[in-house]
Amino acid sequence: MSSYERIGSEVVWTGKMITVGVERFRYVDGKQATREKVWHPGAVAILPIDSETVWLTRQPREVAGLTRSLEIPAGKLDVEGEAPLQAAQRELAEEIGMQAARWQELKAFYTSAGFSDERITCYLAQELTPAPDVHSDEDERIEIVPWPLTELDAAIGECEDAKSLIALLWLARQLASGQL
Repeated sequence: MSSYERIGSEVVWTGKMITVGVERFRYVDGKQATREKVWHPGAVAILPIDSETVWLTRQPREVAGLTRSLEIPAGKLDVEGEAPLQAAQRELAEEIGMQAARWQELKAFYTSAGFSDERITCYLAQELTPAPDVHSDEDERIEIVPWPLTELDAAIGECEDAKSLIALLWLARQLASGQL
């Protein structure tokens, strides 16, 4: 495994959610590499389940050309000073109107490490109850989809979203092994 040092970066464009640019690196053998990069604040994803249901959403993902993307609740780390767990709790309430008494961090992962530093932390949320004072984002068009755990394979088959597939496949493995 080779080590490297970052020797420079240039921001080309900054938007509301991402920054785009180029970074340069030098390896221990002296060779250099230039990489295009998307900087992202990071995100959280939530796998909310009760004894019979995994709570999913359907929403348009215009950038990917999807009109009804089946996904787990998720959102950006876009509130200054908010810890990932707090963001997950906020997003669960905003997206499906629920709160959870039990939380467990499942896995943190990079969505596409070849060009972006976006890192998603995924949580399991259990013991769900309706959340008080829910305030959804005005520009989101979210349909809440309570999906029966007995039909989890169908959700996995329909899902095209990476974070959701990771969470749903984890859930299927846990259910199959009797660990959940």
